This record gives sequence, structure tokens and C-alpha cells, in this order.
Amino acid sequence: MVVNLQLDLMPKPSTPRPEGGEDGGLREGLLAWDRQYQEKGRIWRGAPAKLPELPAGSKVLELGCGNGKTLAAMLRRPWRIAALDLSPLAVRLGRDLAEETVFGPRPSCGRYPSCDGHPTRGRPSPQTPNRSIPDFVAADAVQLPFREEAFDAVIAFHILGHLREGDRRRAAAEAARVLKSAGRLFFLEFGVEDMRAGKGVEVEPMTFKRGGGVITHYFSEEEAFQLFDILSPVSIRTDRRLTRIRGIDHLRSEVAAEFIKQED
Repeated sequence: MVVNLQLDLMPKPSTPRPEGGEDGGLREGLLAWDRQYQEKGRIWRGAPAKLPELPAGSKVLELGCGNGKTLAAMLRRPWRIAALDLSPLAVRLGRDLAEETVFGPRPSCGRYPSCDGHPTRGRPSPQTPNRSIPDFVAADAVQLPFREEAFDAVIAFHILGHLREGDRRRAAAEAARVLKSAGRLFFLEFGVEDMRAGKGVEVEPMTFKRGGGVITHYFSEEEAFQLFDILSPVSIRTDRRLTRIRGIDHLRSEVAAEFIKQED
């Protein structure tokens, strides 16, 4: 793997997070997501959400990279990227997609950057500004393995909604911890008006478990604001659009927000 960002990793904690945790957390989520990726492969497709404008060279952490839907767009920005996911299978899929995006289609030998070990011969021209792939980490967003103030920005698109309430709060605190002063956090989750809200088994208020065991929480703007009360809000809004399924229009709703870590 080509290393793009020298990660400032912390030692593994002496007291690992208990499996399942008081809120259901690690083991429940890992098993559910691994089943999804084993059965379906790249489960996240379609156009990614709009990315923020950040200076070239910014150190950016994506929480919950999945199989690389958002990451593929991030690779076209001149950023230094770290991508994290709870599922090792998702990390592998994300890395594969990143290599294909940066180096082009995988060679017949199945290896990058070349089949004969020569550093340039047979290597497709990179297609991204930073000309390298991110650092990938299989880890829990509730217990990030990075030191304080390691990143200029954190991208949290559709990850916190897959955690239970206690874990959402811990993950939000961890994201704030690894942000530099004046660093920015970008949040995107499904809203309470979304077509799928209320469907499945309600395991917590506005949190529903559907097929496969994955949970999804549906946010109000006020809830997103309160979740990151240790940061300062820059903007928060609800985006709504109609999607037609079998001739019937359904409402999709997403809460989008930006927060900033105030300088000391």
C-alpha cells in the first residue's frame, strides 16, 4: 500500500472497549456490517454527497469509509486522507476501489503498481491530484486510534446514524478530540422525515433495525446540534428530495451540518 499520510496513532488502549458495550455497540455492528459486505460486496453505490472545499494538503479523516463511495470522490481532491471503518471487509473493499481510482484498472497479475516489481514500468498513470492512496484503518469510531488534534477536517457521512445513542455521543467526542483547533467537521445523516423512518424494529427512540441487523437512527436538526455541542455550529439544514419507486414518489430527507473547533 502506498502511504499518503503519516498517521499519528495512539498505542492500543490497555482496557479494550467491551464487546457490545452498554449500548449494544461494537460486536453487534461488526457482525451486521460484515454480513452485509460478505453477501453483497460494494453495497454503497450512486453519486456521493457534495464534498466541502478544503485547502490543498489538508489532513482529512473519513469516518465509516465503507466500500469507498465518498472516498472515491475525496481522492480527486488534493488532500491527505485517512479512511476508517469498523469492518475489515469494508476496509479491504475501500482500499481496492482507491487503488483502481488512483492507478487505473487492476493489472492481470492482480498487483500494483506493476507486475514485474519495476517501480514505474507497466504502472498506469495516476488519476488523482495527490497521486497516492489513503491510509486505511480498521477501527471503531467510538475509540479512535489517533492522537489529539491530528486532522484538519473530519467527514462523518452516514456513520453516526448506525450507532446507538451512547455510542453516537462517544463517537462525536472522539471526532472532536482528533480535530485540530479551527478544524471542521462535516455531518450528514438521514432526517426524521425520511421515507424509511419508522420502518423496522425500534430499538431506541427513532432508531430502527431492519433486515441484516443494521440499525439506522433518524435525526432532527436540533439533535444533530446537541450531538456536537462541544463544537461550534457553522451551518445546519435539512435537504429534501423526492425519489420515485414503482411509480410512487417518496421523500428522502437528510440533515447536513458543519461544525468548527474553536481555537484555544
